[in-house]
Amino acid sequence: MNIPSLQDKVSAEEWQLRVDLAAAYRLVALYGWSDLVFTHISARIPGPEHHFLINPYGLMFDEITASSLIKVDQQCNKLNDSPFPVNPAGFTIHSCIHDGRPDVGCVLHTHSRAGVAVSAQKCGVLPISQQSTFVIASLAYHDYEGVALRDDEKPRLQADLGKSTFLMLRNHGLATMGKTVADAFLSMYTFESTCAIQVSAQAGGELIMVNPKILENMPAVMAMVTKGQGSGIAWPALIRKLDRTDPSYKT
Repeated sequence: MNIPSLQDKVSAEEWQLRVDLAAAYRLVALYGWSDLVFTHISARIPGPEHHFLINPYGLMFDEITASSLIKVDQQCNKLNDSPFPVNPAGFTIHSCIHDGRPDVGCVLHTHSRAGVAVSAQKCGVLPISQQSTFVIASLAYHDYEGVALRDDEKPRLQADLGKSTFLMLRNHGLATMGKTVADAFLSMYTFESTCAIQVSAQAGGELIMVNPKILENMPAVMAMVTKGQGSGIAWPALIRKLDRTDPSYKT
């Protein structure tokens, strides 16, 4: 696959966003959360134009590079040349969230086995792990209405999401919101871990629930855990991990 570099054709700010987003795609593949070519991570390009970056439809997540990402508008119309199509249906959830949440710079959506399994459980996320306490503190649910193709679903999804960071799409999968790509990725790491732990724990004996009092004031706890750096405590290490294995995402 030979895609010409866009580094000298876009602003430095957009290029860095492309590199970060390509890194997130590679990390999703690395951690086993991808679903062939069928989910998306979108990032809002700073500026008044309401433009976004999204994956070229047909590339595996471990093939995506900074230059292969496609710039689209709010209706998912392509704004830069690419030999690959985009998937307007796949952008429905993303455009809905970006439209309703101007504070969100990145939306990450997965169809992992553990995530879909918990999304199909009536109980939803159970407070049975330390990881789950961070998720439950900012968790929303949206009921399944079929494949997300219809515009009339958008207001309901926006209302259900509210200001939450974590969104469980019932019978469908998981989504996380972040101000940055790094924020959305670290949140998804926690969300995916929560669901994997829950499915594993349910295969064992009787579950122990976390004391509800521990769930209070979790944002302050998270700030202490990350030394006030948020996703910045882990993202540089994740980038170093990618650079040691395959730095081609930067091209």
